Amino acid sequence: LQSVTVELQSRFVSHFPSHLQVTDSRSRRGGRKGSTSSSSSSSSSVAPDPLSSMLEGTDPLSLFAAASELGRKRRENEEEVGADFEPWSAKRGEILARFTTTEKLSIVRYSHYFHPSSAVSEKVRTRLEELDDLEEGSQRELLNLSQQDYVNRIEELNQSLKEAWSSDQKVKALKIVIQCSKLLSDTSVIQFYPSKFVLITDILDTFGRLVYERIWSMCSDPRPIPDSFSVEDVNDTAKETCLNWFFKIASIRELIPRLYVEAAILKCNRFLNKTGIQETLPRLTAMIRGIGDPLVAVYARAYLCRVGMEVAPHLKDSLNKNFFDLLASFRQIHGDTVQNQLVIQRVEIPVYLTLYSPAIHWILQCVAYRAPDVLLTEMMERCKKLGNNALLLNSVMWAFRPEFVAARATDFIGMIKDCDEAGFPKHLLFGSLGRSLACADPPESERLPILNEAWKVITKVRSPQDYINCAEIWVEFTCRHFTKREVNTVLADIIKHMTPDRAFEDAYPQLQSVMKKILTYFHNFSVLFSMEKFLPFLDMFQKDSVRVEVCKSIMEVFIKHQQEPTRDPVILNALLHVCKTMHDSVNALTVEDEKRSLALLINGFIRMVSFGRDFEQQLSFCVEARATFCNLEPVIIQLIHTVNQLAMETRRVMGGSHSRKTAAFVRACAAYSFITIPSLTSIFSRLHLYLLSGQVALANQCLSQADAFLKAAVSVLPEVPRTISVEGKQRSSEAFLLDFINSFLSTLLVVPDHPEQGVLYLVRGLLNMVQDYTWEDNSDAKVRVYISALPLLAAMSQESYLYTIPKVDSNETLYGGDPKFVAEISRLCETLIGQVLDHLKTLGREEGVRRQGSLAFSLFSTLLAHGDLRNNKLNQLAVNLWNLSHKNGHCDTRTSVRTLEHIKQQAQQPELSHLSDMLLRLSLQSRA
Repeated sequence: LQSVTVELQSRFVSHFPSHLQVTDSRSRRGGRKGSTSSSSSSSSSVAPDPLSSMLEGTDPLSLFAAASELGRKRRENEEEVGADFEPWSAKRGEILARFTTTEKLSIVRYSHYFHPSSAVSEKVRTRLEELDDLEEGSQRELLNLSQQDYVNRIEELNQSLKEAWSSDQKVKALKIVIQCSKLLSDTSVIQFYPSKFVLITDILDTFGRLVYERIWSMCSDPRPIPDSFSVEDVNDTAKETCLNWFFKIASIRELIPRLYVEAAILKCNRFLNKTGIQETLPRLTAMIRGIGDPLVAVYARAYLCRVGMEVAPHLKDSLNKNFFDLLASFRQIHGDTVQNQLVIQRVEIPVYLTLYSPAIHWILQCVAYRAPDVLLTEMMERCKKLGNNALLLNSVMWAFRPEFVAARATDFIGMIKDCDEAGFPKHLLFGSLGRSLACADPPESERLPILNEAWKVITKVRSPQDYINCAEIWVEFTCRHFTKREVNTVLADIIKHMTPDRAFEDAYPQLQSVMKKILTYFHNFSVLFSMEKFLPFLDMFQKDSVRVEVCKSIMEVFIKHQQEPTRDPVILNALLHVCKTMHDSVNALTVEDEKRSLALLINGFIRMVSFGRDFEQQLSFCVEARATFCNLEPVIIQLIHTVNQLAMETRRVMGGSHSRKTAAFVRACAAYSFITIPSLTSIFSRLHLYLLSGQVALANQCLSQADAFLKAAVSVLPEVPRTISVEGKQRSSEAFLLDFINSFLSTLLVVPDHPEQGVLYLVRGLLNMVQDYTWEDNSDAKVRVYISALPLLAAMSQESYLYTIPKVDSNETLYGGDPKFVAEISRLCETLIGQVLDHLKTLGREEGVRRQGSLAFSLFSTLLAHGDLRNNKLNQLAVNLWNLSHKNGHCDTRTSVRTLEHIKQQAQQPELSHLSDMLLRLSLQSRA
């Protein structure tokens, strides 16, 4: 296109400002690297470039030297757009979702994009005509496309653009962009226009980025240039390429594609001149005045403002000019052309006006960004002069800083009153005002009048959906600045509007938002539930899933903000109702995670309920809660823990005294637990709660109840399965069972024998269960239980026990060291040791030598710690067990050495001197 470019330059001098410069390619060394032209040949008959004539007779190196003498001036620090500016990407999805259509759409493939002047040569005319010929052929029209088909086709064009660019078909890429831009002049399906604008400007953005990156890369040879480069850093090849793009775009015959495509590469002006963008923006702004359709024009202004904010946010004048031009064109909306178009498409004027909202919102957001109050006030006054322009006023309240709007809320209300209801409903204007007042506070003296004025309009809205959309916004203002009286009034009005014809069923998201805002500002639940209309408002959530979510949000706020336990009957009754709603949502299809989540919230409520020293009332609450929440096992477990804590609290408050009334209450607590525990499906929950409840009963001197709990635990042990589910995975239950049995054994030390059951009946019952239980194959668990029982029996044989429970006579008191009792313990120990030894022999035959060594060492350690090794037989048994454990070298050497050191230290005590002889017979053996 070199010949085309050079001959067209003289024609477009007046179109481009004088800062654009180009150098004749014939004066450079070598060819152009990375040319975007399909033909780089030049003709000797080509006329000299008038824009570059100023360089004749001047050595480029001399120019560079002159520029160096002046010094490289750093670019002025441009004001950057900060995080407080909402980007276009945040609005894009909302527009696509909001502006849809069921009408059929079409895409027209145009030819003849470029307009050759009659002054150019035949060769140039031929080149331009070649540019107009698409690869696919002549003009083509795709008709009757659905919205999704249209979107898919636009996406295909976007992909085609990228593919053409990557394959170095730059002209084809430009044609695609022009074709897409021309679609923005079509308003045949007017309701879809905002979404069409979003889709097509995505392609323009892609094109602008590709062109900019291409030229920037040409400046990076031989070394990269920084992002903050100056014009002096750009080489001649890059400048000429950049100019070529601008000349190609300037030759586009139609205004709209020429405007959009040049705006898309606006940033490329940086390669040509420091002030290029500053000079181009006003020209493009003025070009938009030539667009006749006001809807098309306003979106063109929106795109220019968007590009301007991206590349030069400090150039406020062009932004302001776009806004003021927009004001001047508003009269077109009510002209015959637009009105006839709306009649043809059967679009009502309120719907049509909403099509302008995204563009006007964006323009005003750009103009108002970090703008001084003086400018905003001037813009507000100009809007007033237009009079009765609700659409513009709505956008002003959306775009201006909330603080600015809030400080002038009364003025805005006056402007809203002056607007005509027919074109743009006033409740939408009050909705926009409410959004600003939710972020910033108006003067305190004006708050009540503002609320009254707003609600006068809102309460008259007939459409339930329009009503709740607006009311939901103003709820936050009401909660933020007023008391429960005003909030209750608002809730009453919402109920009044949303109850007829069950309108609330179509407004659950808005109603949930209302609830969320109330909970944000009201954390005192006695105040919240004293609102007459709060629970009736809650009853409007009749869809089960929504109702449960609302109840969960209430409980989350209660648990987070309730600092002290409560007994307030209003709170308790209301929250019991809320928790019951959550509980009743549980069914066979409810997943475990959801059950855990609900149980966690309900348990948080239960823990915050306290009736002080009115223990009977507390127990009554637990009885009621058990019936209410019977389907959630974690809640039942929490209730049992609560009752056990209640029993212990009773004992603490009563100072250990055990009056008849206190005893009766503790027995009632024990009965509650005893009745409730069997309802649990988790067997280990039952076991642990039986043990815990038995310990609590013992601590309160309720021996018969303690005995019942412990016997129940022993009776449940055979039901323990060999595997249990832990976090969704099946695991052996042996480790959990052994842990429970050890805890059970430690409790039995303080449990007195029942006078009618015989000596050590609980210990024997437990050991019999262990004997009969079906353990895993090749398991040593049973023998380990026997070894664990030996320390208990040794402790029971002492004259004074290691620990006791106050006011509970353990076996040390009942038997007083009776020789028969001690002899019974000894016989039981001999039986257990015999069982362990038999098992050790079995392991030796089955080649389980590692397990044999481990068990032998465990029994040795138990005898050392708890046995009377002055007994020669027991002493010899200990030595044999040591040798057996070390026989095959499987014992941990470090543990063995530490054990020998311990024995050596113990032997130094006079009463343990017999250990010295045993120590001589203990030797370390390592595995060969």
